[in-house]
Amino acid sequence: MPPRLGPNGYESDDDNDLLDQGRRQARRLLDGFIDFAFQGNVLEIAFGLILASMFTAVITSLVSDILLPPLSVLLPLNKNLEEKFAILRPGPNRDDEAGYNTLKQAQEDGAVVMAYGFFLNRLVNFVGVGFSLYGLASLYQCFSKDPIIKRTVKCKYCRKRINEKSTRCVNCTSWQDGREDRPFGR
Repeated sequence: MPPRLGPNGYESDDDNDLLDQGRRQARRLLDGFIDFAFQGNVLEIAFGLILASMFTAVITSLVSDILLPPLSVLLPLNKNLEEKFAILRPGPNRDDEAGYNTLKQAQEDGAVVMAYGFFLNRLVNFVGVGFSLYGLASLYQCFSKDPIIKRTVKCKYCRKRINEKSTRCVNCTSWQDGREDRPFGR
């Protein structure tokens, strides 16, 4: 659509104002995004997420490729733990004598299977990642004054969890040094 020309032969002021307003809004949106994206906290979170995903991949590989194969040999599993499954309802092409050799074969036949080995593998991965992260947090806490692991205790009065170094409960505001238990005036 060609621009509207005003009585003097130029674009009308309404169109220029609207165009300038759109440019200002677009610039404000872009500046806001740049301010948000390059703040220190957002970059720290991004680096943390990248490191966490790589750390999880390493621990998953450690569990799946290093720890579980010897466990499968030591225990009488005859297969990798990930390949253990139970048939809940066989598929239409199941051979009664041989059964299914692999989980993939059973799933392709349409059998209803419970893949407990896969679940146990994920469970061991989860525990491995959890203990590894706890170990890294403990190591970090040894070299830093910034506590990551916050030790908590139960409040004597309201029984909610509070920091072990607290002198007052944040929930019920009672003193944790026993002031409430002393008779008044002593």
